[in-house]
Order: sequence, then structure tokens, then C-alpha cells
Amino acid sequence: MRVSTRVEYGLIALTDIVIHSENGSSVSAPEIAQRQKISHKYLEHILLLLRQAGFITAQKGLRGGYTLACSPETITLSDVLNALDMNILAEMDPKDEEGGLRPVVNECFWEKINQSLNQYASGLTLKEFAEQCKNWSKDQWDLYVI
Repeated sequence: MRVSTRVEYGLIALTDIVIHSENGSSVSAPEIAQRQKISHKYLEHILLLLRQAGFITAQKGLRGGYTLACSPETITLSDVLNALDMNILAEMDPKDEEGGLRPVVNECFWEKINQSLNQYASGLTLKEFAEQCKNWSKDQWDLYVI
């Protein structure tokens, strides 16, 4: 499955903010861009979308940056995906019901994939997802041998 870079980078940026603001400090866009190897200009656009969706707040000043607007336990991945691209978890449009295999394939395959993704994304909070990412990253470093 391919998702837009807006969705991919938005999820990455939000997860980065969750991980790096655990002590209550804000996370700057340049820090996120550098850590995650994302264009700073493009990241600012994505952060604006996340701010408009109510996930993060911006703080100006020397120690400025971004913090979560609400608890990561209250945000599901489906909330994030829907805020960044309404089409990812949208139900299939049964326009083409004239016959052939298209409606059957849509119903038997694509709808089931979409339902599974929707169920998974709705059942996983941003906090749980960030914990999984931290644990995976830690495990990767544990395997590093010189």
C-alpha cells in the first residue's frame, strides 16, 4: 500500500513530538526535520495541518516549538490518518456495479483490506504507537555490533 508523503511524514512528525516532548518540552521543526531527514519547508506545511487538526500547539520564542495539544492516549492513528488524508480510510464507492469482476474484487478484497486497516488504526493510540516505535528503535541498536 502506498500513502502520500503528507500522511507518512505527518505520522512521523507527530510520533517524533510524542517521543521527544515526554518531559514537557517543545520540539522544534528544525530538530524534527534533521532527525527524520524531512525537508524543513515541507515539514512546516505538515505541522500546520496537524495544528489545524488540533493535535499540536505551536510556541514561539527561543525555546519555541511544538507540543501535543492533548494526551497521546486520546488520539488514535485513524484520527491522524483522517486529518491528513480523508481518502485513506474512506469506504469504497460502489460506482461501477454494471457487472464484471470489479464489484466482486472490490467487495471481496479491497473492502476487507480497508476494514482491517480501519480497525487497526482505530484501535491504536498515538501513545501506544510511539512506544512501539521507541521499542523497535531500541531493539535495532541492541543488535549493532562493532
